[in-house]
Amino acid sequence: MELLIQQLFNGLTIGSVYALVALGLTLVYGILHIPNFAHGALYMVGGYVTLLMMTNFGAHYLLAILVSMAVVGVLSVLMERFVFYPLRHSPPIQDKVAAIGILLFLEALAQLLWGADYRTMPTPYGQVVNLFGLTLTMQRIIIVITAVTVMIALYAFLKKTFIGATIIAMAQNREGANLVGINTSKVAMLTFFIAGALAAIGASLTSPINLVFPGMGHLVILKAFVIIIIGGMGSVPGAILGGYILGFTESLGATYLSNDYKDIIAFVLLVLILTIKPNGIFAKGGV
Repeated sequence: MELLIQQLFNGLTIGSVYALVALGLTLVYGILHIPNFAHGALYMVGGYVTLLMMTNFGAHYLLAILVSMAVVGVLSVLMERFVFYPLRHSPPIQDKVAAIGILLFLEALAQLLWGADYRTMPTPYGQVVNLFGLTLTMQRIIIVITAVTVMIALYAFLKKTFIGATIIAMAQNREGANLVGINTSKVAMLTFFIAGALAAIGASLTSPINLVFPGMGHLVILKAFVIIIIGGMGSVPGAILGGYILGFTESLGATYLSNDYKDIIAFVLLVLILTIKPNGIFAKGGV
């Protein structure tokens, strides 16, 4: 029983990170219908910025995360302004090719600047905590608490603020939003900034228990796409629910089946859910 509860908490931890990354991806898709394959590179850059702020500049972990959010958010906005915005009237395939190009460029740049070595990120929260008979690390507890707080704050921002309402309006009907006076360019920039910041938070939280390296975003972005397809393309609740479904399934599958097949579980789950719900759990999509 203790093993089951331990793995459920591990699934909660993994699912929290997956949900954060998938949220940024689904926000961008929701308003621009762009499958941003470069989102995995933003995740990677977020990990490196946090690591470098701590090791090269002596910044505290929390300050390093805030800097990483700002840097990756701005990088995401620049991506939208200089790549995706000029392609807004082009055939959809060009967005996808451009996103893959950005992914490859940023990974190559990271390897050039910081090398291909796997690097460990220090954390001031490495303490082991015994809670109700479970052995947990403080870092994993922080991951869950921070991720849930960020998701609640994001959902409240989208539902309770005027700016959030403009993002929802643009997701539902971009032309209609433009006609009623919403500045769609500014909304797109804000959405890309939020998406980049979410990727940076996800990478910064999980890197102390994993590793930082140029290809660290590959598997994460593949699973994020699985999540938003499972949840319903463009759906914020779908991204959150899909992240936790995948996190729990992976954790339990690795324990009771085989750790060797842990990464395959995501794609098996995708096939099973789409067989029942071809359009995802939240079929109508929309933020």
